[in-house]
Amino acid sequence: MEIKPFRAVRFDKAKVVITGNCIAPPYDVIDDKLRQQLYEKNQYNIVRIINGKKSDSDNENNNQYTRAAEHFNSWLECGALKKDSADAIYAYVQDFQVAGEKICRSGFISLAKLAEFTHEKGGISAHEQTLDKPKIDRLNLTRATEAQFGLIFMLYEDAEQTADKIIEKAAGSEALIDFEDEQNVRHKLFAISDKNEIEQIEKMMLDKNCIIADGHHRYETALNYRKESKNPSANYQMVAMVNTNNAGLVVLATHRLAGNMDGFNFEKFIADLKENFKITEYRFENEQEKSAAKEKMLEQMKAEQKLGKNVFGIYGSNGTFYAASLEKKEAMDAAATGKSGNWKALDVSVLHKLLIEKTLELDEVKVAAGGNIEYVKDTGSGIAESIEKVDNGQMQTAFFMNPPTTKEIKSVTESGEKMPQKSTFFYPKMYTGLTINKL
Repeated sequence: MEIKPFRAVRFDKAKVVITGNCIAPPYDVIDDKLRQQLYEKNQYNIVRIINGKKSDSDNENNNQYTRAAEHFNSWLECGALKKDSADAIYAYVQDFQVAGEKICRSGFISLAKLAEFTHEKGGISAHEQTLDKPKIDRLNLTRATEAQFGLIFMLYEDAEQTADKIIEKAAGSEALIDFEDEQNVRHKLFAISDKNEIEQIEKMMLDKNCIIADGHHRYETALNYRKESKNPSANYQMVAMVNTNNAGLVVLATHRLAGNMDGFNFEKFIADLKENFKITEYRFENEQEKSAAKEKMLEQMKAEQKLGKNVFGIYGSNGTFYAASLEKKEAMDAAATGKSGNWKALDVSVLHKLLIEKTLELDEVKVAAGGNIEYVKDTGSGIAESIEKVDNGQMQTAFFMNPPTTKEIKSVTESGEKMPQKSTFFYPKMYTGLTINKL
């Protein structure tokens, strides 16, 4: 892949005072409550651009996209945003904890030459399916602002860790940005401006195949914008690259909640699963037993994953947790004709084909339309929140997942296939506003 340094547009501390208060999570994880919190943190918070408030009076000439452009241009004019004086590749370091373990993930931010998806040497692969609505939304924003705000998170493989060593060196200098977010993730940005070091990273990347870890909709939007705009600058996209050999690369699970299903009978659902799955029950009578039953389910899930089995946790507010382990693998051959063995071996593929589509009768069209399936990221409270939603009747059943491995993700993309939507959760998220690429 061809990458190159750039002069990023960044928030100027002299004007905004606390640059960390101007940064935000990616647009697609910002709900109304978080949007308001970000609005209140700083008058220059990037949320006003990437996911601004809508109004009932919005029209073609005054809407969230035109207001985003007005914010962007006015912030440039008043000096809240300034372009760096020299080209650089930017080292992005995140310190965080998972299950009490301290972890550091590092990567670099650069421009990458856009290319259609291919599995040839130096190509780019996508691992998840995309939806039209988010792509239209991001295209409208790019048209209005002529800039790239969100980082597309990409993976590459380099056993020699060429860039990682340069990033580690850069991290010993003074940070351009250093702040801690609401999830206690510390974000640090450093400039790599030495020409020799930049050339080393550029040369190392030339023959690398890259996989999009997060930002599929934004990448496809960049391809679409390049075609329609004919802007030479749009040939390049701002990306964040992380080596698959980086010790801090963490993939967490994304659980599913199902609801709004007329005539749904949970006991019948469990009984129907026994056609292809071995079902283990963990009953409970009180809150203490409930916690123990949940932990036993999760322990079985982890143990069976190590044995190479497809297994899920299930909860349906009937005083029982379940572990469902696939016994008849041939069921996937009938349910997923035309798919590779690697794709059919994924937990998320089995879940969608045999549990959601076959047993719940929610096909891809219904799932894509929304209203039946809710996705819950496996953060500290994700499982507890899922159980609570089932208990209070908001949703009818919960499916708990093991996280996919980077090996599984790579094997599917190399087969030229995409995983079902929301298959992966690379933690933590790459935040928006640390660097901006003005087209």
